[in-house]
Amino acid sequence: MSASPIFAYAKLNARIQPMDRGDLYEDPLQQALEATGLAEVTGGGTMQMQSGEIEYCGIDLDLHDPENAVALICATLERLGAPKGSSLSYEADGRRHEVPFGRLEGLAIYFNGTDLPDHVYAECDINHVWAEIERLIEGVGRIQSYWQGPTETALYLYGDSAARMRERIAGFMAEYPLCAQARYDTVA
Repeated sequence: MSASPIFAYAKLNARIQPMDRGDLYEDPLQQALEATGLAEVTGGGTMQMQSGEIEYCGIDLDLHDPENAVALICATLERLGAPKGSSLSYEADGRRHEVPFGRLEGLAIYFNGTDLPDHVYAECDINHVWAEIERLIEGVGRIQSYWQGPTETALYLYGDSAARMRERIAGFMAEYPLCAQARYDTVA
């Protein structure tokens, strides 16, 4: 155990809202750490792009026993759904350490919020889209969060394979009017 805690930052390559970050990652991680005394969650934050869309988020930690805490933190965050490209960084023994973790792939779907016919927006519901996508990707992924911008709304799906999630929703996306002109981006 170190005499004074060592600051660590868990950068999650996840585009999720602050409340979702707390529910999905921070709170469960703190619960896992409480019993051990190896580390504790001290805060969190969100990095936004110029557009206001979330780029990534992070969790601040104090490491009381870095040698044992690092593996537990990375394994716990990975079990909770951390995407590929996530990392835990801290300084110890006079050098900077960066430990990669995460195994899930991310798929962002951006729904056009301005260019579809007015009746589509009046008759269709993004909540239906959310529920149907969740149903279709069950067992291979889940929606972790969303973003609503001035011209489009994004849903962020994380799972074992971005390609498999996209295949599973292809039929629905082709048929439901609100999904017309949607674009995709692999985000992890």
